[in-house]
Amino acid sequence: MLFLGRTEGKTHKEKEKKISLKNTDFKSLGKEPHINRGVVFAITSLSLLMTTVDTTIVATALETLQKELHTTVSWIGWTITAYSFGFALMLPLSAKLSDRFGHRNIYLVSIATFTVSSFCCGLVNSIYLLIPLRVIQALGAAGITPSVTAIIVNHFGSARDRAVGLFGSIFPIGVMIGPIFGGLFVTYWSWRGIFFVNVPIGLGVIILSLYFIPKDVAPKHRLKPAFDLMGLFWLGLGILSSMFAATFLSYKHTKVLSVTFISLLLAGLIGITAFFRHINRTHHPFIKPLFAYGKGFGTVNLINLTYGGITSGVLSLVPLYVAKRYGLSALNASVLLIAQGAASVIFSTLMTVFLRRTGYRTPLFIGCSIIMVGIALMALPPYFNFSPFWWMTGSSFLIGIGTGAIDPPARNAGLNLVPEASATLAALRSQCFQLGDIVTIGIATAIISEKDDPGIAMAWVYAAIALFFLISLPVIKFAPEHKGAW
Repeated sequence: MLFLGRTEGKTHKEKEKKISLKNTDFKSLGKEPHINRGVVFAITSLSLLMTTVDTTIVATALETLQKELHTTVSWIGWTITAYSFGFALMLPLSAKLSDRFGHRNIYLVSIATFTVSSFCCGLVNSIYLLIPLRVIQALGAAGITPSVTAIIVNHFGSARDRAVGLFGSIFPIGVMIGPIFGGLFVTYWSWRGIFFVNVPIGLGVIILSLYFIPKDVAPKHRLKPAFDLMGLFWLGLGILSSMFAATFLSYKHTKVLSVTFISLLLAGLIGITAFFRHINRTHHPFIKPLFAYGKGFGTVNLINLTYGGITSGVLSLVPLYVAKRYGLSALNASVLLIAQGAASVIFSTLMTVFLRRTGYRTPLFIGCSIIMVGIALMALPPYFNFSPFWWMTGSSFLIGIGTGAIDPPARNAGLNLVPEASATLAALRSQCFQLGDIVTIGIATAIISEKDDPGIAMAWVYAAIALFFLISLPVIKFAPEHKGAW
């Protein structure tokens, strides 16, 4: 954390005066706030950890929720699905609101929304109340990553590349500890604890943020263009319809040629097509075409969608895969994910330290290649007298090395081109992850549900993904390249 420093060093002042007006609120007014970088980074990291834990901790309580709320498996599943939908829909909107009303303001509102809704989730006695509250909880969570990224970019000066890179180590930590805490709460307390735990953390983050994070100060003469409601509508239609289609496909006995699936798929295609057509014709689009598919940005989005989102979907299916193919227990599966998460934390941190020397493309190519090899090994049966458990542990660890290696360069690759659009770019990155994850799970579960041996069928899915990743490696040469701080 020493490289984050306490305040801006004098050696950087001349360089920072050249930063554009949009890039930082305080420079535009000729003022430099006193900011404790280490404390601010810790506060924002805690908020990210809180929301990341929430995505995994709920899964451990599904069976208990079903029994105590007297409902069905399908309705309980919607406590996770509804959260995913709300999160995906709110991501691009939260970035726009952050740019318009101030990053700190939206950050505080998002934390407050998440905290209050978490408290309400812990009080309910009906699944029909829990599901909409989970949507509200997701709306709050979606506003945190874009606003936090913008806060770091605006206030950390030359250390912002490393601070943003270190965020990559927060998410695997949350994924690892979420199931552990969930199991403890359900076993020794109540399922309500998985929601109540967010309340003291959220309140603490709000209090500390009010004191340590500088207030938003809008630069003079900043224009506020009309809000692109039509763009939001088409994007929402495309995203939600596509996600519903993928989720519907994962249901058992669902047919690809069913009217419901085809209708959802067509609605998704219409929404996405209309959105891209719209943003190329309006003066103030919801998302600039440059950020969606422009030079450099399109490549980064594709990498996040594939090697980020699809890999996330692969890891989500690991417990099911090892149970069906090798008969490994849930405890064994959790060890595999811990191995992946630990490797990701270690190599994400190391990559953050060396990123200024390596640039972006080299670690992206190496990391994506390692991910591809790890998934391919998962598809293969154990060799060299390895037991299935150790073979899968090694494969998971390799995937963790790869995801850790690509996270810092993938986060920085777009941000260094247009730092003033950090909130939007952070939202696009999360959006790509979310879509890749949900579509992968939907398609994979649809394939294996129709097979007599779902374990072998899942192995073929993993093999196909590894082959796709191999074919996609040349795309990395089009990613933005940069060495040093930005």
